[in-house]
Amino acid sequence: MHSRKIVRAAGVVGIATLASRILGYVRDMVIAYFFGTAAAADAFFVAFRIPNLWRRLSAEGSLTVTFIPIYSEYLHQGSKKDAAEFANAVFTFLSIVLVILCCLGITFAPFMVKVMAWGFTGEKDKFDLTVLLTRIMFPYIFFISLVALCMGILNALKHFAAPALSPALLNLSIIASAVFVMPYLSRPVLALALGVIAGGFVQLALQIPFLRQRGVELKSNFNFSHPGFRRLLKLMIPAVFGAAVYQLNIMIITLLASFLPAGSVSYLYYSDRIVQLPLSLFGLAIATASLPSMSDHVASNNMDDLKETLSYSLRTVFFITVPAMVGLLVLGLPLVQLLFQRGIFTDTAARLTAQSLFCFSVGLWAVAGVRVVVNVFYALQDIWTPVFVAAITIVCNLLLCLVLMKPLQHAGLALAVSLSSIINLIILLGILRARLGRLKIRKLLQSLARIAFSSGAMAIAVYLSFYSSYWTLTGFTLSRICALATSILVGVGVFTFSSYVLKSPELLSLWEGMRGEGAQHD
Repeated sequence: MHSRKIVRAAGVVGIATLASRILGYVRDMVIAYFFGTAAAADAFFVAFRIPNLWRRLSAEGSLTVTFIPIYSEYLHQGSKKDAAEFANAVFTFLSIVLVILCCLGITFAPFMVKVMAWGFTGEKDKFDLTVLLTRIMFPYIFFISLVALCMGILNALKHFAAPALSPALLNLSIIASAVFVMPYLSRPVLALALGVIAGGFVQLALQIPFLRQRGVELKSNFNFSHPGFRRLLKLMIPAVFGAAVYQLNIMIITLLASFLPAGSVSYLYYSDRIVQLPLSLFGLAIATASLPSMSDHVASNNMDDLKETLSYSLRTVFFITVPAMVGLLVLGLPLVQLLFQRGIFTDTAARLTAQSLFCFSVGLWAVAGVRVVVNVFYALQDIWTPVFVAAITIVCNLLLCLVLMKPLQHAGLALAVSLSSIINLIILLGILRARLGRLKIRKLLQSLARIAFSSGAMAIAVYLSFYSSYWTLTGFTLSRICALATSILVGVGVFTFSSYVLKSPELLSLWEGMRGEGAQHD
């Protein structure tokens, strides 16, 4: 029953995320068209990454994953009053801290830009523009952090649609600002920053009606001695580091890329944007949907169901992300060309972006797996273990970056992130097995073998389908879309058929979960 709920919830998150990602690619197409990989684009991407990093550190990276288990515990025990008092205390404290954080961020923006992109200091205009954009966009973390709190409440109440849809509003806001505001500004890139701030506000506004429908109304509560709030603080501090390891690795490669030839930051940004689609659609969706169920199992002290949920979630996420990885490895260059190669985004920029996309894709399955596995530790309210592993992973990433960036340039930085993510997953699984006992690894390996065979057949079919089609850089966009879409559909068909022949239980489970039928499958 829990596996069916996870699939259905993940489907809701996935569909909402797909809408958001489509708009996100439209947003990036607009940015690529007007700014390409020029200095203004590099400045915006670095400036936007700073509040995004803080958002993951102070909100999604720590607040949501530590809030849900405690809030679910109160709900499971039937104490709605305590749950409401807990949520209101968190809301009040978070609002105060965020105001202070925004003031500090605006004040110390030059320092943060130096940390994120030290290489920009040699170009005064580029550095000053990045600082200005950072100051304009930094208050975005106030809105998005409160959105993360709302997301934690709604997800614990088994509502996933509104939080998953909110990023679409950010993308719409940036697109609208680029189209309608940019012509009136002397520095066009400032329109993108204004769109970010407006997007944060409308994302928060979207959550309020859904909270009220479920009887939740956030209000001030200065009872910071509430036991749940004190537990949350103890968990959040280490979680800030542990949950954001991937983003910290991205920050490291952004810093190192600032020392590489101009455009390197943009190549990494555009390729990371592409790989985030399957990661968010499937990996993040399943991780988001599984955390409330895992928290319920821990609250009821049912460790067998916890391990079953972990096994099911991992097999499901690999069943989807491994073929997605293979598809990106085969079709990376034409995908970049279709999405971004227009305006001043040249063929050379497309090829260099595709190189980093290839290397990012290698670790797609591991990044998605980490997001699922780390939820078990959060459900157990053990935050320090992911912190310890994250520290190891970040050191590995830095060492790999220093080794690979010279021979492979920006692509070496992307490969370092992938390899460090694989190391992260292996260590987390090893620790979890030592703590919980057998994790049905044999069943997972059998599933991976079937997935690998089906993905190999898919890769051959996709390669033959696409590279026998007509594809030119100057062809009509519609014909290019049809060629790429046809190859993707061929790949999906071959993978599905092969999985059916091999009797992959994940295929049947996904089908029944989407139809709302069936019981739990192991």
